Amino acid sequence: MYRVFEALDELVTIVEEARSVPMTSGCVVPRGDVLELLDEVRDAYPSELDDAQDVLDHRDELVNKARTEADQSLSEARSEAERTSSEARAEAEKMLADARERADEIIAQARAEAEQTINNARREYEEYVARAQAESDRMVQAGRAAYDQSIHEGRSEQARLVSETEVVQQSQREAKRLVDEAKEEVERLKGDCDAYIDSRLADLEELLGRTLRTVGKGRQQLRRPLSAPFDYEEWQPGTENDPNGAGVAEH
Repeated sequence: MYRVFEALDELVTIVEEARSVPMTSGCVVPRGDVLELLDEVRDAYPSELDDAQDVLDHRDELVNKARTEADQSLSEARSEAERTSSEARAEAEKMLADARERADEIIAQARAEAEQTINNARREYEEYVARAQAESDRMVQAGRAAYDQSIHEGRSEQARLVSETEVVQQSQREAKRLVDEAKEEVERLKGDCDAYIDSRLADLEELLGRTLRTVGKGRQQLRRPLSAPFDYEEWQPGTENDPNGAGVAEH
């Protein structure tokens, strides 16, 4: 195919370099060279072009042949599809029948196992109920025994508490008596203390009165002339009239 392009290029070069004919647009080319190049071009074309031309020439015939073959293939495909569909339907029906038979077997087996399980469960239930009843009776008896024992212990404890309660009551009475005696003693001591304090306050009041009278007379004496005599009878040192005397010390 590459040689075709080279030959065409050479033809173009020959035409371009050819001598022109005066007064015309034509030219003079070497006939032998041109024919040789054309033969090379013809020989260089691939054979597929001839085959393609043959196909174009026999196009209608090929199309009709292809259509006939397509119709035949379609008919065969339909026949094959119908046959395959029939076989598949038959196989499906067979599989469905087998599945139904297998399902019936499984259901029957499941029913048998269910009945056996129910019987076993009923038997275990009866055993558990019997055991529970026996355990319940035993626990009731144990509860009654514990109840009786608790009642007995409660009564014993009640008697003990009653006796302890009497002791407590006696202790409370004794404590109340002691408290009452203590209150009476406190009241007596309080009375004695009040009497003692009252007597001491009375003595102090009398002493203060005498002292005030003595001070008043002393002030009056200070206001008198120096020649006036002092009243010694009213105030004597070391006597009851003396605020610093023995009479005060005795109190």
